[in-house]
Amino acid sequence: MSGPSFSLKDLADTVKGELVGDPKIVISSIATIQNASPGCISFLANPKYYKFLADSSASAIIVSPELSKDLRTPGIIAGDPYAAYAKISGLFAKYKNPYANQAMNYFVHETAEVHDSVIIGPNVYIGPECKIGKNSIIHANSSLVMNVEIGKNTIIHFNSILGSDGFGYASEKDEYIKIEQLGKLIIGDNVEIGAGCTIDRGAIDNTEIHNGVKLDNQVHIAHNVILGKNSAIAASCAIAGSTIIGKNLQMGGLSGILGHLKITDNVLIGAHTLITKSIDKAGNYVGIMPAQSQKDWAKSSVFIKQRKSK
Repeated sequence: MSGPSFSLKDLADTVKGELVGDPKIVISSIATIQNASPGCISFLANPKYYKFLADSSASAIIVSPELSKDLRTPGIIAGDPYAAYAKISGLFAKYKNPYANQAMNYFVHETAEVHDSVIIGPNVYIGPECKIGKNSIIHANSSLVMNVEIGKNTIIHFNSILGSDGFGYASEKDEYIKIEQLGKLIIGDNVEIGAGCTIDRGAIDNTEIHNGVKLDNQVHIAHNVILGKNSAIAASCAIAGSTIIGKNLQMGGLSGILGHLKITDNVLIGAHTLITKSIDKAGNYVGIMPAQSQKDWAKSSVFIKQRKSK
């Protein structure tokens, strides 16, 4: 099955870029600048790939205005070549609905409200009081346990569990008493949640994932967290309960944020970093210690403690 193709003018119009060369050139695929062949469009966003610009076999290349003088092929001049590539990539997606024309087996509770335009994969469970907005996609094997509200144009990838019970217990003598989780999980518009993510609904108040948030695979967000709009979290991160996070958080892989904290807007957290205190100033936060032998680590930890005590 052959994919779609577009004229170079079509693509330039899509990204509102300046066209260079023959507008009728036919583009049938996207490729990296070093591996492109005729019929492909490529892009140059990372300076370390500049060395491939002159000799690329791509039929067209997307470049920034600063590099337009070095362009030796037809192309598109765009302020942000990577963003332009992202927009064009959507045109080449072959399977907008991978479940079309197939018999589906999924469960929707009688109290749930699902817009007619929603795409639902096989083995999906949509539980009590759930709501799903226009043009959202719930991929196979995902579960919306209960009290989950999802906005428009949101994508839930395979095997994610939304609205599960938060980790809430009261201790009494030698046992734990379960606290029923009575709040909601509210997910906004244009959110994308990766495969195998778990987001708990609130205990009393709601867990909130605001518009434009992007989660990588295997991210856990505990009950009553508020995650601000346009935040992006890489794989295998965790955020503990009742933490409130502003907009534009960026969180590197395998990082964590402890519970009951407040994180301001525009915070970047490096990979493998654990945030243990509230952050009230925007900036880049990292706490990575290179791997060492156990013996050397023991020496380093003594030195760190001595420095902190001064």
